Amino acid sequence: MSSARGRAFIGREEQLDRFGQALAGDPQAPFAFYVFGPGGIGKSTLLRRLADHARAAGRPPVELDGRFVSRDPAEFERETARFLDVPGTVLMVDSFEHCQWLEGWLWHQFLPRAADGALVVLAGRLGPQPQWAADPAWAGLLHVTELEPFSDEQARSMLAAAQIRPELRDRVLRFAGGNPLALSLAAAAGSEGCSTEEIWAPSADVLRTLLVGLIGEVPTAAHRRALEVAAQAYSTSEELLSAVLPEQDAHQLFSWLRDLPFMESTHQGLHPHDAARETLAADLRWRAPNAFVTMRRRLADEYLRILREAPQERVWTVTDELFYLFRESETLARLRTWSREGEVHDRPLRPEDLDVVLRMAQETEGAASAELVRYWAQRQPEAFSIYRSVSTDNVVAFTARLVLPAPADPQDLATDPVVAAAWAHSDATVPVRAGEHIGISRFSIYPEHYQVPSRVTDLSSSRAQAESARAHGRAYGFAVYQDAETWAERVKGTLVDTGARPRVGEHTYGLFGVDWREVPVEAWLMRFISGTDADAPVRPGPSPISRTAFDQAVREALTNWRNAVAFATCALMHARLAADLDDPVEQLRAILRQAVDDLARDPRGARAREALTASYFSGAPTQEAAARRLGLPFGTYRRHLRQGLDLVCAALWHQELQGPIEPP
Repeated sequence: MSSARGRAFIGREEQLDRFGQALAGDPQAPFAFYVFGPGGIGKSTLLRRLADHARAAGRPPVELDGRFVSRDPAEFERETARFLDVPGTVLMVDSFEHCQWLEGWLWHQFLPRAADGALVVLAGRLGPQPQWAADPAWAGLLHVTELEPFSDEQARSMLAAAQIRPELRDRVLRFAGGNPLALSLAAAAGSEGCSTEEIWAPSADVLRTLLVGLIGEVPTAAHRRALEVAAQAYSTSEELLSAVLPEQDAHQLFSWLRDLPFMESTHQGLHPHDAARETLAADLRWRAPNAFVTMRRRLADEYLRILREAPQERVWTVTDELFYLFRESETLARLRTWSREGEVHDRPLRPEDLDVVLRMAQETEGAASAELVRYWAQRQPEAFSIYRSVSTDNVVAFTARLVLPAPADPQDLATDPVVAAAWAHSDATVPVRAGEHIGISRFSIYPEHYQVPSRVTDLSSSRAQAESARAHGRAYGFAVYQDAETWAERVKGTLVDTGARPRVGEHTYGLFGVDWREVPVEAWLMRFISGTDADAPVRPGPSPISRTAFDQAVREALTNWRNAVAFATCALMHARLAADLDDPVEQLRAILRQAVDDLARDPRGARAREALTASYFSGAPTQEAAARRLGLPFGTYRRHLRQGLDLVCAALWHQELQGPIEPP
C-alpha cells in the first residue's frame, strides 16, 4: 500500500524534504509541522505519505483524526501517551479544524512535554493562531505550510496517470482548477464519466454530476439506501448498516461504500469527505425526499436504542451522533451553535469548585441565586456539571440538572421559587404520580456568554436530552431562562412556555417545559426530522393520542417489561387502552402479552413472536443477546423484531380506537 501511494503521489516536494530532514535527526529541522488549506487540497493525502515515510524510518506514527478527538484533554493524552513517553515518536493529527480548540493547550501544556526526538504534524483547514508563529520560542521549531493547488504540470501528470483521454484533460482542468480532490474524483470517474457534451464549470451542479458519474449506476435500491445512511450519519459502520437495513447484506454494502473514492476509513467507520457528503445528501434528498427522511428516522431510532443500552462512557458520543442528524433543523439552529470554538469539557462538581461556582452565580444572578446554588449543591451535588476551558483548564461555567421525585419536598418548595413554580405547573396540568419525577435544568451560568447559545448550552442540552431518553418515570422536563421573552421565541416548537415567572432576588425567570408522558423523546425528535418543527405545538391533540406517540408508548412499555416501577409509569398507562381497567398495571401487561402471543396464529408472525418474546419477556439483556438466544444472525433477528413491533402496535391501536378484537 505504501509503494502504491508513493507511485501515485504527486508534488509536495518541499514538505517531504523538510519532514525527511526531521526524521533523519537534522538539528536544524523543525519539531512541529503545521499544514493547512481548504477542503480537498490534499492535506490527508500528504499526511498519509508522511506517515509512510515515518514507518519506513522505523518510527510508526500515532495517528489521530480530529473529527473523533474527545473534548477532554485527558483523553487526548491517553490516546497519545506514546508521544510523551517513547523517544522518537511521531504524532499526526488530521482534520485539526475539528479540534482547533485544543490549540492553546497543545502549545502551552502538551507539546513541550514531548519525548526526546519526537515530531508532530498537524493538518487542518485553518492556519495556526498568529501568536505561535510569531513566538520566538517556536520560531525555529514550527514549520507552517499553506498547501496550494497543483500546478498545471502536476495536474496533467495526475490525469495522464489516470488514463484520462488527452482531448478531455483541458476541460477537466478548467473544472478542477488544480484542486486535488476534484482531480482525483475526475480521475476515478475515468474517461467514461466525461461525455463530450459536458460543459465543465466549477459549480455544485457539475460536482453533483461528477459524483453521479463517479458512482455510476447505483446497483440496487439497497445500495441507494446505504448511500442515504452514509450521507446522514456522522460515521457509518457495518453494524449501523445492519441495524437500519436489516433485510440487506450489510457486509456487501459496507464494502461497496468503502471502495468509493470520496469515503475515508476511520476507526469509527466510513466518513465521506465534507464536500462530497453535502453534495451527495442534496442529490439524494432531491431524488427521493421521502426515502431520505425515512432513513433519517431509522437512524434516529437506532441511535436512541444504542443510547438507552450504552454504558455511561459511550452516552455522550452517541448523543452527539444523534444530534448530528438534526444539524439542519431551523428550530435547533435558534438553540445551538454547532460550533467547536471555545471548546469546553465537563466534570462533576468537586468540593474545591464550590467557591468558584458561588462567585459566578453571584456575579451573574445575584446573592439570592447564589444561596440557592449552595442549597442545591448540598442536596444534589451529582446534578452539577463544571465546565473547563480546554485551552486554559480554567472553570468557565456550570450547570445543574436536578431530578426531583414525587411527591414534592416541602423544604424545596419553601426554598426555591423556581422549583415551586415547576411543581405548581405540574399540579395544575397533569400531576406527577408516585414513582415518577421531574427533571429541571435549574442553573446554566456561563458569565462570558450568559444564557445565549454557546458551547456550554449545546453540551448541557445534549446531556439533558440523553438523560430524558435513559430515565425511567420522567414526567416533565423543565428549562429556566432569565430573558423569558427572548427564550420563548427560541424554544418555540420544542418547549411550552408555562407562563410562570418566578422571582429570585432582583430577577424574574421564565419556566419552559415538556410533558414526556404525552410527547415521548422519539416523537419529540421526529418532528425535527419531518421538517414541521418550526411552528408545530409540542403537545399532541386530545385523546385518542396520535398513532406515532401510541406506537412509541407500546415500545416503551415492552422495553420496561421487567422493571415494575418503570412499567407502572410508562406512557401507555395514559392511553385509552388502560383508562377503564380495574388493575391497570397487571391488566395492561396481560393485554400486551396476549397481543404478542396472538402473532403465532398466523404462520408469518411466528418468528416475529419469538423475536419479541426473546427481546422483552425472556430476560435477554441486549438485542444482540436475544439474537444469539434464537440462533439468528443479528440482521435477520432485527427484521423479525421490527415486523413483530409493527404488528403488535397495529393490533393494539385497533383496540385503542375500537375496543378489543374478537378472537376468531
